[in-house]
Amino acid sequence: MDDGTLQSLPDDPGLLKQLLLERGQHLAERDHRIAGLELDKLRLQHQLMQALRKLYGPRGDTLSSGTVGDVAQLPLEFATALEALPEELADLPSAMDSSGLDSATIDPATIRRVKRRGRRDLSSDEFDHLPMIRHEHDLNEVDKPCPCCHQPRVKIGEESSWQIEYIPGYFQRIEHVRLKYACRHFEQNALNPHIELADKPIQPVEKGMAGPGLLAYVVTAKYADYLPLYRLENIFARNGFEIDRVTQCLWCRDVAGIIKPLYDRMIQRVLGGHVIHTDDTVMPMLAPGKTRQARLWVYVGDEANPYNLFDFTISRSRDGPATFLRGYDQVIVADAYGGYDGICLEGGITQAGCWAHARRKFVEARDLSPKIVDEALLLIGKLFTIERQAREKALNSTDRFQLRQSHAQPIIAELRDKLPMWKQSLLPKHPVAQAIGYVLNQWKPLTAFLADGTIAIHNNLAEQEMKRIALNRKNSLFVGNERGGHTAAILSSLTSTARRHGIDPQIYLTQLLTNLPSTPLSQLDDWLPDRWKPPTTGV
Repeated sequence: MDDGTLQSLPDDPGLLKQLLLERGQHLAERDHRIAGLELDKLRLQHQLMQALRKLYGPRGDTLSSGTVGDVAQLPLEFATALEALPEELADLPSAMDSSGLDSATIDPATIRRVKRRGRRDLSSDEFDHLPMIRHEHDLNEVDKPCPCCHQPRVKIGEESSWQIEYIPGYFQRIEHVRLKYACRHFEQNALNPHIELADKPIQPVEKGMAGPGLLAYVVTAKYADYLPLYRLENIFARNGFEIDRVTQCLWCRDVAGIIKPLYDRMIQRVLGGHVIHTDDTVMPMLAPGKTRQARLWVYVGDEANPYNLFDFTISRSRDGPATFLRGYDQVIVADAYGGYDGICLEGGITQAGCWAHARRKFVEARDLSPKIVDEALLLIGKLFTIERQAREKALNSTDRFQLRQSHAQPIIAELRDKLPMWKQSLLPKHPVAQAIGYVLNQWKPLTAFLADGTIAIHNNLAEQEMKRIALNRKNSLFVGNERGGHTAAILSSLTSTARRHGIDPQIYLTQLLTNLPSTPLSQLDDWLPDRWKPPTTGV
């Protein structure tokens, strides 16, 4: 402060105090604006890192020594990263624990996938399920005599090598001929000849062109392999028989109608279980002017009712899950979708949360407050370590409950004490504060697993199914109408459940479409995916 400024100050102490107060208020407002700008800067950096990570980074909730500069290098390192993507920490094998290291403190970025090295032995028992053709390569007759004495040489052994081959699929025309019989004696006497026509097996689509195998292939290709119908149209044309995509779409609708009773039975079984995992994702539906953001919901049954069910709704309102879960009063594992609160309250349902969601929010904000986030992730990581130990030991629900009470409960209590302190040290709109707020707001659902050994700590089972739906959505873009959405839900349920049980959906659906039309309802359970036995001699 120069002499001129000092001389301009008033001599009155009261006025000096007022000037100091005004200056202090001005400085406080400036500091507040600076803090707000810094927070905006952090938020923009956070959004930039999230966008780059989404485009080029690993998909798991993994960490690295990331800064904004490091994340900016992701596009340049993308090709290298594909060769060595980090594994999910929660999915690491138990061998990692044998080193004596705390797996919650291991840097996941240092862990790499183990790749199969060398050529696979095609002669091993692993490939006995594949047909084998033996080609013998013999010497020409002129080469068999000894070049010195010209006596015939004898066979003393053989050398073999193996090769794998692929035989493309092909179409077959099948003519169904129904023989007709009549009584010549009655006919010659101008009487009723009692004409009798042989029966033909009931077909999946009466008077339809497609056989069960072709229908099963179209459904498997679209809902298990995620091929859009226009690509199938080109594949079929290349194989010598064109099938319009509209025709294929109608076939999918017909197949969904045939297996609807089995789908309804699976719903009954899942709703009769103790735990259901649920999630939802966008399924665009054509509408006048633009597509409508319809939804596809998944409901994953427990081990006693092992079915993956999908339900289509035209919006994300609570009416969809409320209708599906009507009468259910056990446990659902879900994200923080607000519609579940009222459904659970009205139906007496226990709502369990997902620690994978909570962990992901901390991982996404780590670069903005590493110290707090690392400590939070360390505690959350210990919860996942306990769950992995329970899974490796194949503990039943009672033993898992006891393990959680003795090991997970203290960790939860420590988190509950530290989360409010961490939140108070941050600005309210700070991304880490928002991550902490998510955990605190969802505290009751997130801690529900402590009271029930059958409840999972995360909702990854449902999320995995949503990722597959997203892949199908990326290829097929949308459903044509509401009926098409329900068709997608039914067929996705069967193919997803078949995958869950390690069943080839092509074989399963072929057998199902061949036999289900003539199966009485009393025998419907025999065709549920978990009870069906694949044929031993092919379809």
